[in-house]
Parts: sequence; C-alpha cells; structure tokens
Amino acid sequence: MMNGRGKSDSLVVAGKSPNKAVEPAAEAMEPRGLAEGNSPERNMPRTQSRQGMPSALERVRQAAVRDRKQRFTALLHHVYDVERLRAAYFAMKRDAAAGIDGETWRHYGENLEANLVDLADRLKRGAYRAKPVKRAFIPKTDGRLRPLGVPALEDKIVQRAVVEVLNAIYEIDFLGFSYGFRPGRSPHQALDALAVGIHRTKVNWVLDADIRGFFDTLDHGWLVKFVEHRIADRRVVRLIQKWLAAGVLEDGKRTRSEVGTVQGGSISPLLANLYLHYVFDLWAHNWRKKRARGDVIIVRFADDFVVGFEHREEAERFLAELRERFAKLGLALHPDKTRLIAFGRKAASEWRHRGGPKPGTFNFLGFLHSCGKTRKGRFIVLRQTMRERLQAKLVALKLELRRRMHLPVPEQGTYVRSVVTGHVRYFGVPNNGAAIGLFRKVAGWLWWRVLKRRSQRKRLPWKRMKRYLDRWLPPARICHPWPSQRLAFVTQGKSRMR
Repeated sequence: MMNGRGKSDSLVVAGKSPNKAVEPAAEAMEPRGLAEGNSPERNMPRTQSRQGMPSALERVRQAAVRDRKQRFTALLHHVYDVERLRAAYFAMKRDAAAGIDGETWRHYGENLEANLVDLADRLKRGAYRAKPVKRAFIPKTDGRLRPLGVPALEDKIVQRAVVEVLNAIYEIDFLGFSYGFRPGRSPHQALDALAVGIHRTKVNWVLDADIRGFFDTLDHGWLVKFVEHRIADRRVVRLIQKWLAAGVLEDGKRTRSEVGTVQGGSISPLLANLYLHYVFDLWAHNWRKKRARGDVIIVRFADDFVVGFEHREEAERFLAELRERFAKLGLALHPDKTRLIAFGRKAASEWRHRGGPKPGTFNFLGFLHSCGKTRKGRFIVLRQTMRERLQAKLVALKLELRRRMHLPVPEQGTYVRSVVTGHVRYFGVPNNGAAIGLFRKVAGWLWWRVLKRRSQRKRLPWKRMKRYLDRWLPPARICHPWPSQRLAFVTQGKSRMR
C-alpha cells in the first residue's frame, strides 16, 4: 500500500495515514494517523472461577466497535457481579494502606464471600455509599509534596470493577497516541513511539507542554458530560459522581470541591484519560488532519504530552489555539514548563552548518531527550536519566538505608538489590549505560557508608564490601532494545496504517 507521498507504508512514514490498527500494541510512531488500541479482554476465561466474565465484556466491546456513537444503558450488572468483585479484590495490593475505615485487605478477606455478596447487594439496590479518601503525601523530584488519596477498601474494589467494565468501551474510543494507564501499554511504549516518530519524520520543533495542576482543576461538570457521551446507565454515572463528591479527609476535616479528582484511586487514571480524550486528543487529531501542512506527531502519557512539528509557524498556531481550548474547558498550560524548542534531525543540521537555533532538550517520563549522533554520524534521539530523578532516588535510598542500618546484611542487600534492579529495568535504555552505572556505583557506596557506621570498633574494608556488591547488586546493563526494534517486534511486521 502506498501513501500520498509515494512511499510504502509497510514501514513507518511521515504524512497522513489512516487510523485503524489490527494489533493491540504501541504504535511504531504517531504521525498524523492514529492507531486504535484494542481491549486486552480475552474471549476465553483465565480460570474456572471467572467463567463467562471475559465473554460478557467481549460482547460490550464488540457493540462499542460496531457503533462508535452507541450509548450503553445497562452496565451496572457487570459491576456488581460477585465474580468480578472477587477478581478486583485479588488484583489489589495485599499491603496497601488502609483508608479512613481502617479496613485492610487481609481482614476483609477473612470473611470475603459474605462481604462481597453484601457489597454486590448494596450496589444492586443503590445503597452503596462512597467514603471520603484519606489524604497522603509523597515527595516529588523538585522537593514538593504530591497529594494522594487513599480510598476505603470497598471503594477500591468497586472502582476496579467499574474500570474493567468501562475499559471494554473506552479502549475502542481512545486514540493511538494515548499511552498512560491503559491495558497493554507502558511508559516505554510511549518513549519508543516518541523517539521513532522524531527520527522518522521531519520534526524540527517540539512542544514540551505541562498542564498546570491537572488533577486539581479537572471540572466535574465537564467530566460527567464526557462520560455521558457513551454511558447512558445512570447508575454507573452516579457511582462516578459519588466518588467525585466524596471529598478528602485530612486532619479530621472533610473537604469537597467541584473540581479535581484525587490521585490514588483506581478510577482516577481512567477519568483523566477520558477527560483529555475529549479535551485534547480528539481536538489535536482533527487539528493536524485539517490544519497542518507538515508532519505532526503526538505522544501523550496521562497529563504529560509532547507534540512535534515540521514547521515553526504551525507549532506556534497550535500552541495558541490549545491555550484557548484549555481555557474554555477549565484547564491551563503551565507558563514556566511549556516550551517550544528546536529539535530533530534538520534542526541539529541547521544549527551545526547554518547557524540556526540550537536544539534544546526536554524531559519526558523521567528521561532527558536531546539531539545526538551515532558513531557513524547519524542523527539519534538521546535519552538519558533526568538528573533530578537520579538524585531524588539516591536521597531516598540514603534515608532508608539509615533507617535499616542495624538490620542483617542479607536483609539490607535484598532491599538495595530491589532498588537498583527497579532503576536499571526502567532506565536501562540504549545510550544510557553511564547513568545507570553511576546509580549502581553510588548506591553501593551509600550502602558501604551505612555498614561502616554500624560499629566504631570494626572497619569494613572495601575488598569485603566489593564481595557484598558483587553478590547483592545486579550489573548495570542495558535491558531495553532500540525503539525501532521493539516496535517492529510488537507490531509483528504488520502495517499500522490502514
């Protein structure tokens, strides 16, 4: 199949491309065409205890595929199904923090069947009541605290069940460049799509955008209207409204708001994707299809998105119109964190040879992106660990090691190994070996310092410490393939442009 520029679309190409996809995978890139993610619901049950559950949602998914404008009037019976509630319970973390009711996963499970039957009955009768979420804070990389909410255990169960049901519909609607918190999609697929998109299209300018306080400013009225585009079952809509109106309990005081959704619940990522699907995704897709003359690529992960442009004037017009659209729908771009920078193969060449604007750098999903060259002088998108992320992780490791100072060495080693392994598995992308090697080295040094402080009479020579490091810390190896290789494997050589 040939595209409008005379190039075969069996590989990733620039320009306009149709938007239907066959495989439920990340896109090889995201130029103008959009691939639709398929629901990962299987038609065959995974266990005998879940007979019929996937097939029931499969019928919902097929109905959503047949009619993109159909509104679903009967969905709640999928939610209060005891089998689905049980699956939601077992999908939860066993040691997760308790909400305001103090109910834990283990205690609830001591009388699980009776509890689930009672919960299903309350959902069916409309007697279920959402509880306020308990406020908690986690540190951000810039030193500030990110507010999170801890829902009550039954709220977590029902939210997981609702998300599973709604995903059968919205995974058909969501566009291909949306990667955040979706079944079968991951941050590294978004990173790969961005890198391949910039490398294989004529992107010269990148809009690095940040939505100011997105989860705190999301408008409930607009959100409910967006939900009702597809969901006509008033009982399901009321469930969502109950969670939005439940409020937050902090220092014994309950607060409610007409805007914002609390991060931490299972429903929050889906609501965020739904809101931005109507506010940003559909608008941006139509904009690049109807208004853009050059190549435009888009990658969004939750409320963090990057847009690449071939022409600067189109990038500036897109940014101006995006500000206006956000203002109408209760959102705003952060003035200090939204930038338009020169970036891409042509931008790098223009800067080196003709004195054009110097290509900038931008952060996305924990990586600093910059223009680089291979050993053969070819253009490449370099992805390296953000300094702030690396430093913040090491500071947290230092504090935790001090807290665990007097634990046995094997217990400390197991903890440090888990931290280093998780860091390497996420940041171990090609050309980032130096950064993950530095993290492993500093982590080992911090552990050595803690062990040396355990006693004033005994010293721990480095020779013995090195044996500890060789035994407990994994090597800092690149564990991710090149973006184009992984996407070629995921798509299995099939064209994503139909």
